[in-house]
Amino acid sequence: MNTQDFNEEIAQRSAWVSAIKQEMSRVVVGQKALVNRLILSLLCKGHVLLEGVPGLAKTLSVKALAGTMHAAFSRIQFTPDLLPADLLGTMIYNPEERQFIAKKGPVFANLILADEINRAPAKVQSALLEAMQERQVTLGETSYRLPNPFLVLATQNPIEQEGTYQLPEAQLDRFLFKVVVDYPNRDEELKVLAMMSSTESTPTTRPVVTVEELDDSRRLMDRIFIDPAIEGYIVDLVRATRNPAAIDRSLEGMVRAGASPRATINIALAAKALAFTKQRGYVTPQDVKDLAHDILRHRILLSYEAEAANVSSDNIIDRILSKVPVP
Repeated sequence: MNTQDFNEEIAQRSAWVSAIKQEMSRVVVGQKALVNRLILSLLCKGHVLLEGVPGLAKTLSVKALAGTMHAAFSRIQFTPDLLPADLLGTMIYNPEERQFIAKKGPVFANLILADEINRAPAKVQSALLEAMQERQVTLGETSYRLPNPFLVLATQNPIEQEGTYQLPEAQLDRFLFKVVVDYPNRDEELKVLAMMSSTESTPTTRPVVTVEELDDSRRLMDRIFIDPAIEGYIVDLVRATRNPAAIDRSLEGMVRAGASPRATINIALAAKALAFTKQRGYVTPQDVKDLAHDILRHRILLSYEAEAANVSSDNIIDRILSKVPVP
């Protein structure tokens, strides 16, 4: 199949992307970058961490996305007294059959909204690790497969410290994206005011895509071409996060640990997904650049020197992108 025919096939199979965007625009004003990342997460089967102050439509966006799919949705409010059994389920004794049976928890759904995920203690976060990585839950002596697709879309508030727990690095690495949600601009906020300043019920989204359509799109996405030079570029970017001083002396001592090979895999996968949404059969270096911040920012552990100098992981990624040669 030549490039033009392949691009036309992608255009036909990706019609649901614009349908989701149109449906979500009925509920969520602006936040285009957030909506795009949520769509990419569907294609990559990747979890997403949304960070922003309260009231920026993080929870609303996830609920709106769930409404566009023929899939099961669960909303879990994370609190300091949450137990692993509240999330995963537990074994319950059935006196009639004289045996224990599994009562599955709310994690057994396609889309999981983990609201304020950093409010739950370590034992809950560790219970979630198996589900996020292995797509399974172990209750008693039996492991149960989670449905396909299974995505954790988590939110957290970066400014509130009381009653919160910092997510462990091992769990952060399981998230495909960490998306920083910002305030809307003036025009967008005026639209929010016009849409929401009413006691009438707010609009909702309608299902426009099935799980089968997503699976077909993923199979087509796997055929998207990545040039070996771009693969080398991805590897060079990730390796630069581990020793940024090698490419920029001003970053000496700023990083305690860089991104793992999981970041390399995620950039390549997300770049294919981005090319798919743009109806293109190949990945460009710009695709990689567009994704670098959201994939790398939560995987770079800053040193005390960096925090003292008010250097963020985004600043380091900016420097790396400016220094690593583009193919």
